[in-house]
Amino acid sequence: MSNSRLFKRLREQVSLIQSDTTVGFVSQNHEALAQIKERDTSKPFVKVYPSFKALNQRIPITHKRCVRRSLKKTFVLNNQAFRVIKDSTHQKFLSNFKFMYSTSANEKGKPYKRSFCEAKADIIIEDIHSLHVENSSQIIRLHKTKKERLR
Repeated sequence: MSNSRLFKRLREQVSLIQSDTTVGFVSQNHEALAQIKERDTSKPFVKVYPSFKALNQRIPITHKRCVRRSLKKTFVLNNQAFRVIKDSTHQKFLSNFKFMYSTSANEKGKPYKRSFCEAKADIIIEDIHSLHVENSSQIIRLHKTKKERLR
């Protein structure tokens, strides 16, 4: 199978991966993620990017430095949440795509359970450190001149 056909298939599938923060589902198919998480398809997911170059949002000048230097932080701008992933298996996987939608790997309202996640994921990407739960990212809403911490 050619690389382009492989990546086209990967876009539709849901992958289980250790993100830069915790275990997560990623996909370019937000409807598949919504079905797994039992949530309305109109509710947006966090978009994760492999680099700042791939990020196509205009960040207010007052926040550019903060966003570029951030680690394990999700930002909300114009009602869209995004995070740029740095230095991890997750980032290497994402480098094959412009972006992916991301959500925590757990059943709605319940903690992480590997058996549930394995049953729902089409692909499992795991390195030698295995999949493990860690703290979620901080969430910061960016306004024109100020920041607001949401989590």
